[in-house]
Amino acid sequence: MKVFVTGATGFVGSVIVEELNRHGHQVTGLARSPESAEKLKRQGASVHLGSLEDLESLKSGAKNVDGVIHCAFNHDFSKFAENGQAEKRAIEAIGQTLKGSSRPLVVTSGVALLAPGGLAVEADSRPADSPIPRDPETVALAFANHGVRAMIVRLSPTTHGNGEGGFAGLLAGIAREKGVSAYIGKGENRWPAVHHRDAAQIFRLALEKGTTGAKYHAVAEQGVSTKEIATAIGEALRIPIVSVSTDEAAAHFGWFKDFAMMDCLASSEQTKANLSWKPTHLGLIADLKSGLKPERET
Repeated sequence: MKVFVTGATGFVGSVIVEELNRHGHQVTGLARSPESAEKLKRQGASVHLGSLEDLESLKSGAKNVDGVIHCAFNHDFSKFAENGQAEKRAIEAIGQTLKGSSRPLVVTSGVALLAPGGLAVEADSRPADSPIPRDPETVALAFANHGVRAMIVRLSPTTHGNGEGGFAGLLAGIAREKGVSAYIGKGENRWPAVHHRDAAQIFRLALEKGTTGAKYHAVAEQGVSTKEIATAIGEALRIPIVSVSTDEAAAHFGWFKDFAMMDCLASSEQTKANLSWKPTHLGLIADLKSGLKPERET
């Protein structure tokens, strides 16, 4: 298949490109800079110059391909609502281009806050009172009624690889900055996790055999406690591991405080059954221990 991928040089997008290439697909990646274009060329992908804000570039990129994977998003949290609207317009532009063609459109979402206090499953829909000012699912799945094989892949909040990525990667960055690896209270709150290469397989499988309107969960581990995560980070970076109180959390974690306190679990049983997906790469703790390195080796 000829596949157009947005976000093709990102942490998840770049391994999606590799996964598609390995399975014989011809990939064209969206690139907004010469650096991104060069990275795509090194990966054996064709380059389509443009951006999420350039709707005409998105339409032309989606026009003459067999399917589209959309995994681009601007994660500048200071403009989260604005970025959510930009993503909505981008998905609409791509969806309009694919309308009536029965071609696949695989759009990225997430499992965080999908089922607060419970176990998120594929059948769950975004809560009506969700505090997240972003809703790619409703926008994309609307095209399922207009001749597009629209599907959703929901990523774990900790989508990781080589000790980087997602919530755990952010936690590691804060630990390096502060000189201690911290969790809040008893650290019993949990985050779902998946290796980014295992996640990339779901995008490919959805593209190849996913069903219209389906929602797939890129979840290898239903929930890993923040104490386990902070401990692995501290041990790998050779820095102290500490508990901070709820009152101390804002000073330590800054804007990440609410995420550091989040407790969410998610299942991928239906995804495994429907796509014959089986995660095989390192789990989160093993990945952190092998991927993170201290500032100074001793």
